[in-house]
Amino acid sequence: MTRGPTLPAHRLPHLPRPLDAFNAACATEARTLLLRCLHSPRWSHRVAAHRPYPDLDALLAAADEAAYDLSPADLSEALSHESLRELPEDTYSAAHMALGAAHAAYEARFGHVFVIYLGDIPPAESLDRTLERIRSRLTNDPEEERLIAAEELRHLAKGRLSAYLRGAGPSSSAVPPRGASGANASAPGR
Repeated sequence: MTRGPTLPAHRLPHLPRPLDAFNAACATEARTLLLRCLHSPRWSHRVAAHRPYPDLDALLAAADEAAYDLSPADLSEALSHESLRELPEDTYSAAHMALGAAHAAYEARFGHVFVIYLGDIPPAESLDRTLERIRSRLTNDPEEERLIAAEELRHLAKGRLSAYLRGAGPSSSAVPPRGASGANASAPGR
């Protein structure tokens, strides 16, 4: 039995990467995605306006730089759209109470929700790390805490954006803004 000619190797059509889709999206769509990473219209407008980005690192660098330029009003708006991260259902009730009390004390002192980026922390350590950081940051003066919160928001925004554009969607290390989640949710929180 003779075989026919060998067929050429099958080639898949080019599938756009998430960054390609972000670069090609209309300005409104790009800003909407960015607002899910950090709720600051000024930040989202600035990052979207500088498209296209050659790679994810360039986009993350631009997002980082734009976050440094947040005014106090921009920062307040971004913080007002953050929400607390949900604890896993199997978390002990004592942990829920401790975290709830710590969050309440923080909000009473600083007037906004506690934010922390936990992207590099193993999930098993996130509750302890969060409680530790809330307690230590409660001793800060309000201006010092605003600077720390701004830095945490910068990390959260980059983590959320990175997770989305790597195709992972929201990440558990960063919590999305209100309506998504807060302490450290995906796409990339608190």
